[in-house]
Amino acid sequence: MSMSSPVHARKALHLVAMKAKLQSFLGLRLLVVAALAAFLLLFSARTLFSSSSSPGSAASSHLHLSGDGSCSKLPAPVADALVHYATSNSTPQQTAAEIGVSLRVLQRRSPCNFLVFGLGLDSPMWAALNHGGRTVFLEEDASWIASVRAKHPGLESYHVVYDTRLTEADDLIALRDHPGCTAQPDLAAAAEASCRLALRGLPAAFHEVEWDLVMVDAPTGWVPEAPGRMGAIYTAGMVARARRPGDGATDVFVHDVDRTVEDRFSKAFLCEAYLAEQVGRIRHFVIPSHREKPGTPFCPLS
Repeated sequence: MSMSSPVHARKALHLVAMKAKLQSFLGLRLLVVAALAAFLLLFSARTLFSSSSSPGSAASSHLHLSGDGSCSKLPAPVADALVHYATSNSTPQQTAAEIGVSLRVLQRRSPCNFLVFGLGLDSPMWAALNHGGRTVFLEEDASWIASVRAKHPGLESYHVVYDTRLTEADDLIALRDHPGCTAQPDLAAAAEASCRLALRGLPAAFHEVEWDLVMVDAPTGWVPEAPGRMGAIYTAGMVARARRPGDGATDVFVHDVDRTVEDRFSKAFLCEAYLAEQVGRIRHFVIPSHREKPGTPFCPLS
């Protein structure tokens, strides 16, 4: 063996690691583009079916994509997302398997009302996959909102302020047993009862619709001075519980459950009994409405 063998070995290991990272990056990008392409195919098929089933279409000798004879345009959110992910080096923060959890629900429920805590690299994807519905992003960093809006002006995003700190998590988890937080019919009542976890000062858009899906992937929560996701998780649960009974259950997703706060607070305030699935670092809860059901326990027995 020559003296350079250890160097060669390290180089070989480095190349293997780089190749694995590249494959992971390309795989995730391929998933995003493939999902958007699948949506495009479904959109085209629906448009074609609508056209072919319109009155008088059977007698026509020409096939059109729309009833007025014009070609249907690619939806703007889908076009924006396809171009964005095909031409940039940025990929969503979630893994392909984690994205798949939400994707399966969106395929079943979209177009719907989708509330997302956080504005990130995956935002164009979520908006595109919910084309025809309403996707709203709540973000803590005003400067980041301005930066994203410059690139994706079609995204609906709002600035929110959190008054908690990650260092308060141990005290706030105790509110699981406080009636001011767990015996209230909705978020407004919880805020009136001085529940520290109830988010305040939310934009008007938050109150305008019943949310079908809620994704908690923000605010920041990896340094002590960060707000942490305690309030966002609690608020997502209250949104689901206050939903009109006839509108069905609410699908709530929490990312980064490998971290202590996301793990403990999602179990405590979204309830382990409502946990439908966990893949990697994401949990999917299906929470039924508690409205018009007085006496319903905040969390049923698992």
